[in-house]
Amino acid sequence: MKTKRIVITGGPGTGKTTLIDELEKRGYTCLHEVSREITKKAQEEGVEQLFLTDPILFSQRLLDGRLAQFIEAKAYQKEYLFYDRGLPDVTAYMDYFKTEYPESFTNSCLDNQYDTVFLLPPWKKIYKQDNERYENFEEAKKIHTALLKGYENYGYDVQLVPVGTVEERITYILDNLK
Repeated sequence: MKTKRIVITGGPGTGKTTLIDELEKRGYTCLHEVSREITKKAQEEGVEQLFLTDPILFSQRLLDGRLAQFIEAKAYQKEYLFYDRGLPDVTAYMDYFKTEYPESFTNSCLDNQYDTVFLLPPWKKIYKQDNERYENFEEAKKIHTALLKGYENYGYDVQLVPVGTVEERITYILDNLK
């Protein structure tokens, strides 16, 4: 059985983690976002926002973490495997911030493809800033656009998930799996 790799992505504060947690409660295998771990580790080392201080180093660590998830996931024998963000999120954010990055970033995205991508839209009602989420809501909307463009540039047919309750969003995702 070939496991279908499903990405749930979106700008900051769109409800990705809530949906991943709910899918996990329902018995689906989910791989969690790695950026908060990288940010927290950098903060422990005295760097408040590694992405702003050294965007290439932060993005390389992020890419390495997501690539490790992608490779480790080959061992899973499940029908579906859900990811909280995918490899193209890295280059989409770099593009948003107009930061040059090595060709190896693009190659990693091209060489490691997901089966389906669901993009969550900005949603002011649920948006909250916190210690690792420094973007304001206007920036979150621009990041959404960058993510959509980024995934489409890698050839993905991105599924836009409507706002709604957790149940409605989960139902939409499960009903639209390819």
